Amino acid sequence: MSSFNMSMFESIKGALADSNNSNQSNYTEIMQCKPGNTYTVRLLPFTKSPKDTFYHYYNMGWVSFATGQYVQALSPQTYGERDPIAEERFKASRTGTEEEKEKAQAIRRQEKWLVNIYVIDDPSNPDNNGKVKMLRYGKQLHKIITEAIEGEDAEEFGPRVFDLGAEGVNFKIKVEQQGDYPTYVSSRFTTAGKIDLSDDQQEKAYTDVFDLSQVFPLKSYDELKQMLDEHYFCKSEDAQEVNIPEPPAAVASKEVVSEPAPVAQVATSVDDDIDELLKDL
Repeated sequence: MSSFNMSMFESIKGALADSNNSNQSNYTEIMQCKPGNTYTVRLLPFTKSPKDTFYHYYNMGWVSFATGQYVQALSPQTYGERDPIAEERFKASRTGTEEEKEKAQAIRRQEKWLVNIYVIDDPSNPDNNGKVKMLRYGKQLHKIITEAIEGEDAEEFGPRVFDLGAEGVNFKIKVEQQGDYPTYVSSRFTTAGKIDLSDDQQEKAYTDVFDLSQVFPLKSYDELKQMLDEHYFCKSEDAQEVNIPEPPAAVASKEVVSEPAPVAQVATSVDDDIDELLKDL
């Protein structure tokens, strides 16, 4: 049997450091887009596993009836698993009293995506320029990105949307105010505006990407039930504020929803015309 040596010890230390870092929040690495600005970025592939370049997820949240704070959590429906919050909303909407139905409307279900980006110009936070960040977005931007990759615009853009070189294309995210909410419909990919990155700088950007599946913690079924008990049913006298994986900017917004998704089933479509106008992309 081989004896223990310093090489093994260094490997253990490295693994321990990685595990500690994986528990730290990456929420601050999500670029925040504010109305009245245009952000210029390049999309980045997840080179370790290209099929995981985009992270598609569902989020459940509401203003706590116990604390008045906005609480939310990654929905297990993201992975096709049961979500007690979605189940409660569905049950109350279908069989509850009028009061219970009205209360259930407070629970908002959002459909979102994450993708890694190289920031060329962030007018609201210039410190992000030249760094790898994450872009969180909804259906408006998803439609534009999909069209560029595999839709009507694919012939012009296609793989170029992930190219940091001279042949790559910029993604200009234009955030405009529409009534009380921002809209992103004027965003577009453009061939104008090259970036000057050396091969080494490009390689570093491609390797500095985040594992998007690790950004939001997934709570267990029982943990989500406890969240419901404390912040929806107010069963706990000393309900504690739940960690919020997304900024609470959407608290004042309303969501237009379709029929609630059946228990333990991921809805294939969600009416989120207003959800797309939320401040938190």
